[in-house]
Order: sequence, then C-alpha cells, then structure tokens
Amino acid sequence: MLPSGLKETQLNNNNNQKVHPQPMEQSINQNPEAMEALISNLFGNISSLKSAYIQLQSAHTPYDPEKIQAADKVVISELKNLSELKHIYRENNPKPVCVSPKDSRLAAEIQEQQSLLKTYEVMVKKFQSEIQNKDSEITQMMQKIEEANQKRLKLEKNLKLRGMSSTNESSGGDGDLQFPDLTVELFVSTYEAASKAVHDFSKPLINMMKAAGWDLDSAADSIEPDVAYAKRPHKKYAFESYICQRMFSGFQQLNFSVDSADDTETFFRQFLALKDMDALDALGTNPDSNFGKFCKSKYLILIHPKMEASFFGNLDQRDYVTGGGHPRTAFYQAFLKLAKSIWLLHRLAYSFEPAAKIFQVKKGSEFSDSYMESVLKNIVVDEKGESPSVGLMVMPGFWIGGSVIQSRVYVSGVKVVE
Repeated sequence: MLPSGLKETQLNNNNNQKVHPQPMEQSINQNPEAMEALISNLFGNISSLKSAYIQLQSAHTPYDPEKIQAADKVVISELKNLSELKHIYRENNPKPVCVSPKDSRLAAEIQEQQSLLKTYEVMVKKFQSEIQNKDSEITQMMQKIEEANQKRLKLEKNLKLRGMSSTNESSGGDGDLQFPDLTVELFVSTYEAASKAVHDFSKPLINMMKAAGWDLDSAADSIEPDVAYAKRPHKKYAFESYICQRMFSGFQQLNFSVDSADDTETFFRQFLALKDMDALDALGTNPDSNFGKFCKSKYLILIHPKMEASFFGNLDQRDYVTGGGHPRTAFYQAFLKLAKSIWLLHRLAYSFEPAAKIFQVKKGSEFSDSYMESVLKNIVVDEKGESPSVGLMVMPGFWIGGSVIQSRVYVSGVKVVE
C-alpha cells in the first residue's frame, strides 16, 4: 500500500492529465493542415485510380491478356488505398505519420501529378494506336477506291464500245441484238477464224499458180529452202507461211502499217461494226477507210506484179487497187475475206488492256509444245533421238491475259503415222 500523502499526489496528477475525446470535425478544425493532407491524399488516390482504369480499358483494344491482368492489379491496389482512407476518416483516428502535414500534402500532389502523367501517356498511346488504325483504314480505302476506279474505267470503256448497240436501238433496230463480250475466248475464236482464212486463201492461190504453169516445188523451196517435208503435199504449208509472213507484217504496230490516228478505245467498236459485214460491202460504203487502206497495202505486198501478170495476163487489177478501188473479181473477194479476218484480229488484240502481243518462231528453233503446236498430227521423232525442229511457221502465236495461244508450225525431219 502507498502512503496516504503519495496517493493524494498521484490522484492530483491523474486529474491534471484527463483526456476529453472530441469529435473528428472539431479535431480537424483544430488542425486544418491535417485535413488538407487527407483531402490531397484522397485526390491523389482518385487520380491514380482513374489512370489505372484507363490502362485497363486500353488493354482491351487491342486485346492483351497480360496488360489486362497488370492493370487489374493496379485498380485493385488503388481501391484498397481508397478504402483505407475511408476507414481513417470514419474512425476519427488518422494514422500518425512521420512527416509533417505540409510534406504529406506535397507528396500527395506529386502522386496526383504522376498519376495524371500516366493518364496522359496512356491517352497518347491510345490516340497513336487509333491514328495507326485510321492510317490503315485510309490505305485500305485508297486501295478500294483505286480498284473501283479501275472497274469504272473498264465499265466506261465497255459502254463506249457498246455505244453502237444504243445507236442501233435508238434507230429502231432489233433491241434483242447481242454483241459479244471482250474476252480471251473471243480472241481465240477470232484467231481460229484468221487461221482458217489463211488456209482457205492458199487454195485459190495454189490453183492460180498451177493454172499459170508454176513449178510448185520450186516455189515452195523459194519461200523457205531446205525444209525436210515428210510428204510432198505438205509443201502447201510453205504457201500458208508465205501468206502469214506478209499479212501479219506490222501487226505489232498500233496502226498496222496504215497511216491513221485511231484511238484504241474505238478498236472494239470497229471490230463489232465489221464482224458481221461483207468485206466488199463495207468497202463499198467507205472505200477510203482504214480497213480499205489496209486491204490495198496488203494486196500489193502479197500479190507480186509478176505473180499477177502470170495469173491474169495483165496488171489491170493491180492498177485498179493502186488507185484506191476494190474490184469485184472472185480472186480479190477471196483475198478480202483473208484481209478482213487479219484486220479483225488486230482490232481485237488492241482492244485489250494490256494489248495482246504477237510472237513468231524462227526456222530451226527447237520444237516446244509450251508455245508451239504442230500442224501435223501423229508425228514420230527420228530414231536418232534428236529433238524435232521448226521447218516453217504457219501461224504466229499470241500472249494475252496471262494465256498463250500457241504458234502453229510445220515440224521438220519427222515421220507421220497414217
């Protein structure tokens, strides 16, 4: 037991040290700096939470599971910090800090500015990503626009080429008249028609030579010497080769050796206009047309003056053609069928974009079925095993739209199985 004097002294001291609890508002009012520090911490925490939430959103576009998980952890951490501030406020017992309220306020402001900086960085990255996406979309749209323009140009070209169809309908023509489309198949069929026309014209030409007393063997050898023909009748291919050499000369030129300024956009229209017309009727309507000039130049090249003189005994027909006329003789009409088929093939070749390109095969070239076709069927290669070679080019070949139309050749030094 304590002595009574000492006991009274202790009681007096305890009375002097009594604690009187006060409400939180009153405590904070007595210490405004603490309140300001608490609010600064709250704002800093909210800014951090906002930044973390934006990071979480940006992680979804594009979708990135790792970034989403990291951002989610940050959001949870900031929510916990916010919860702690709430408990401090409710318990009216703010945790003591080792720094002064002023330092705490400055630290909170720094944290808030750092959170804002992170927010701006995330937003910048998001905007950069959006800009990249927009640039990609713009590039794709530009490509689509370019494709659409190409399609539009083709449609406009087809509409121009088909202009004669509208003209026909407006003039009371047959509204059901159908014109062919500009396709590779159309070019192939036109090529076949030209090849047949060459073959057909060679017949009256050979007959005229026979009637005029020509030595056909010598004539064939003069066209292409030293060709090893499997059979004598095969020498007819020499005359077909002669016709092609002269009729296809200048084919690679846009004007086809005719002095004209035709636009390629009109070529298909010219093809359609002449396709179903009789050549002599077309020349009768417009003898000085580009087709008429073509017929004149090719006839004078194909039929030599000595050849014509031997056929007809004079050069009257040649003189008439030289003067711009087109005689109605059977021989000249046969020639016009040939000329029309070659002219149509040229008009059609340059109607394509890019234009069909002609190629020729030289004598002695090694035979290749990749771009050559033998006019002889059932051929047998020499037993020596040597590769067959080209003796004559009967028809040129073409490249068109990624496809190859084989050149037709007479293969020399082979045998033919009956």
